[in-house]
Amino acid sequence: MTSNPKIKVCGMNRNTAEVDALAADYLGFIFWEPSKRAFQGKMPVLAPNTKKIGVFVDASIKEVLQKTTEFDLDGVQLHGSESPEYCASLRQELTQPKKVESDVRLSAVSADRQAVEAPVIIKAFAVGSTFDFSILKAFEAHTDYFLFDTKGKLPGGNGAAFDWTLLQDYPSTTPFFLSGGIGPENLTNIQEFLASPAAAHCHALDLNSKFETAPGLKDTQALEAFITIIRTPNMQTYHADENGYYGEFGGAYIPEMLYPNVAELKAKYLEIMAEPSFQEEFQQLLKDYVGRPSPLYFAKRLSERYNTKIYLKREDLNHTGAHKVNNTIGQILMAKRLGKKRIIAETGAGQHGVATATVCALMGMECIVYMGEIDIARQAPNVARMKMLGATVVPALSGSRTLKDATNEAIRDWINNPIDTHYIIGSVVGPHPYPDMVARFQAVISEEIEWQLLEKEGRKNPDYVIACVGGGSNAAGAFYQYLDRPEVGIIAVEAAGKGVDSGESAATSALGKVGIIHGSKTLLMQTPDGQITEPYSISAGLDYPGVGPMHAHLFQSGRGEFISITDADAMKAGLELCELEGIIPAIESSHAFAVLEKKQFKPDDVVVINLSGRGDKDLNTYIDYFKL
Repeated sequence: MTSNPKIKVCGMNRNTAEVDALAADYLGFIFWEPSKRAFQGKMPVLAPNTKKIGVFVDASIKEVLQKTTEFDLDGVQLHGSESPEYCASLRQELTQPKKVESDVRLSAVSADRQAVEAPVIIKAFAVGSTFDFSILKAFEAHTDYFLFDTKGKLPGGNGAAFDWTLLQDYPSTTPFFLSGGIGPENLTNIQEFLASPAAAHCHALDLNSKFETAPGLKDTQALEAFITIIRTPNMQTYHADENGYYGEFGGAYIPEMLYPNVAELKAKYLEIMAEPSFQEEFQQLLKDYVGRPSPLYFAKRLSERYNTKIYLKREDLNHTGAHKVNNTIGQILMAKRLGKKRIIAETGAGQHGVATATVCALMGMECIVYMGEIDIARQAPNVARMKMLGATVVPALSGSRTLKDATNEAIRDWINNPIDTHYIIGSVVGPHPYPDMVARFQAVISEEIEWQLLEKEGRKNPDYVIACVGGGSNAAGAFYQYLDRPEVGIIAVEAAGKGVDSGESAATSALGKVGIIHGSKTLLMQTPDGQITEPYSISAGLDYPGVGPMHAHLFQSGRGEFISITDADAMKAGLELCELEGIIPAIESSHAFAVLEKKQFKPDDVVVINLSGRGDKDLNTYIDYFKL
């Protein structure tokens, strides 16, 4: 990177001291009452090098001066329609010696500093699809910095990025703050921008809503990871960039007929997800309909067996019996805001089909679920559930007649019905933005693990997170908060079937090569001439011939440890959980538990296993396998 920008964290309100400990250069405090991040109360004591910036929107000069004095501000950020003349008058006032009013007391340090250094002025500008840079000229003599943010309904905190390439033509020499939708997911794009000529005058990055768990409550670990990478050249992120790539994997490799569907979703998904009304409805349904938060359960007897601390993230207790509903709730709300009336989906184990049929019934929308003929036979209970919920279940009769073929049929339907239909993909697969969008909806899993682990162990980070991987949505959700935290071990568990070298396996990390499947570049089981190899697993949810691009990148980069588990080991681990903890897991999840026999953990390690689903749907398979 040619630029080494400073860091400003804005919208400070609720956990200022914790953020200050991260050594950001600036902290922003909003003095605009309509903002959900409006600062109230007493200014906490900050580190000596931290500069306090007050954010104002069309405030009177008198108010700005009063707040500057009261809170000993190092700068003011003007986020409204303030004119050059306003900025000139404000600068004149700020550079004059301050009078101490009777109700305001200045510290000796503050008074000394004001004598030699006046507060800086930052003028903010909202950028849409274009921007007229000529308007900057009149402000240059009266401001110290500019700030460029995304144009939205309200000033700041929109959570969406503008087209940063517009700054390639930046004509001014006034340094600027870059704001607008900067978050962990576009770290790669930020690094590319900072390495470009446009970054020559980039003074600082302004971080706000993308690093929050609630308005004004900052995610300090996400901030720390981001700041560390920005300040450490050549470090990489494991989140998707804005084009949907995780390293070399991802993207959107789609036929022309599918382009309008994907382009519409790509253009709007982040904007829709950032809308307060969307988040409010999403969170309310997760709480009152799904039953979140799901428990983080300390498995005492299992821990004693393996001499380590084992916690189970109980996604099996969600409504519909698995993690899948986290994503279908989010996507049905997305479909509504896109004006869609008809929903299609694919399913293997049936859990995604049930979750899709459930939310379609909830919202009164037509639902068509494609499912391989073989999976229909071995997942009869879930097929019955889908039909009871009003869905039409369409068998896929081609190829292996499993998940891959169901996905093919769903894509064909989407091509033929582009206007009124939304395709709810159930895993972190498919063309961008699906892998990123599904991962974001499933990220609620690791978000909860953080605060639940803090309650139980006094720490947010486990030593290891373990999850099974087919396409990989439950794993993406369990790993999401920890992707850029190398101190947390990530273990992804694939289905080896009857053995990695048996010819009947679904262990993509061991057998796969780079290829394209269902619109995404990833690791894929294929013959030397590029024909897809038929996968096999006793688990209907893991017999996919590839993995999502996030997981392909985790494997190739070495960030994730991938372990292949056979049918026999998975079934044994599932039965062990039943006998030790009184929990019957889905066979998919049983693969994750089998790692406990394969890997040695330390006695004081904290190991979180994502129990992604319950075993009701698999009882017949358990019965047949163990001759119960």
